[in-house]
Amino acid sequence: MGTKILTSSSQGFEIECKEIHDSWGRVNQLVRSLATRSKLERQQIRETYKAMYGEDITSFLERMCISAGHRKEAKIGSKVFAALSLWMIHPHERDAIVAMEALEQGDTNYRALVEIFVGRKSSHIMLMKQAYLARFRRQLGQDIINLEPPNPYQKILVALSASHKAHQADVSQHIAKCDAKRLHEAGEGSSGANEEAVVLEILSKRSIPQMKLTFSSYKHIYGDEYTAKLKKENSCEFEDSLKTVITCMCNPPKYYAKALYASIRGTTTDRGALARVMMSRAEIDMDEIQDFFKKKFGMELRDAISEAIPSGDYRDFLVALATKRIAS
Repeated sequence: MGTKILTSSSQGFEIECKEIHDSWGRVNQLVRSLATRSKLERQQIRETYKAMYGEDITSFLERMCISAGHRKEAKIGSKVFAALSLWMIHPHERDAIVAMEALEQGDTNYRALVEIFVGRKSSHIMLMKQAYLARFRRQLGQDIINLEPPNPYQKILVALSASHKAHQADVSQHIAKCDAKRLHEAGEGSSGANEEAVVLEILSKRSIPQMKLTFSSYKHIYGDEYTAKLKKENSCEFEDSLKTVITCMCNPPKYYAKALYASIRGTTTDRGALARVMMSRAEIDMDEIQDFFKKKFGMELRDAISEAIPSGDYRDFLVALATKRIAS
């Protein structure tokens, strides 16, 4: 068997990988080694570990998770191993797993799916769909279409999935103004079905940046946010779902701060939101989310996590994602 050679980009992580390999049962060592690493560093650690030990580090973490799961007293340990395993894989691979878990729940977790299709670039969505197919031997788009019973989020997700397939990279102010006018005219009409059809058509044909510009143009032209114009009387499920999607699209800090607060306080059935959001936004806009969280709820995100989660490695991992520092 040929000797495995470390690439220059992976050199320098040998000590960390040895500590990880020798850390069986010492979760705090894993958290310290991995929680504050950037995406590139995690990739390099993964490559180094594979070169040194012939095993993907995620397989190592999954074995530790299974081992911890067999011990009732180690429930939290199992959670942190599972979280670390997701943290160490490529973001598009993580999203593929999140999508499958969202679809397999008794009540489909549409918010988790919305966060993926609204908050990721088209190139990421393509890789995520490929990872989903490779891992689960199924087409994500078809799985969403086949969901029962029908749900307003389902229509929106199908449209968003289509929008990622083919669109211009550049945004157009002219198109944004035209789409804003169409939304306004459809909203002024008496037929909610017509407004829904217009919204879904626009969502299916425009990129996320283009749609953001459209909603910005709407406010500039008509003086109010489009979400404020959605009918409040007899508000239907589609309009409620659409408001959530647009907030996630146009004001991510607000959307994610509220999602985190609800998860921390236990006022949502979306139990996986805390770890999912912390991992997905850690390297994107966590600072902005924390600023909104403090302004809205009057406390630091790290303090809210520390109050709600029992002390231990899982809490340390979540706090590290928020602060980019390991608790001493």
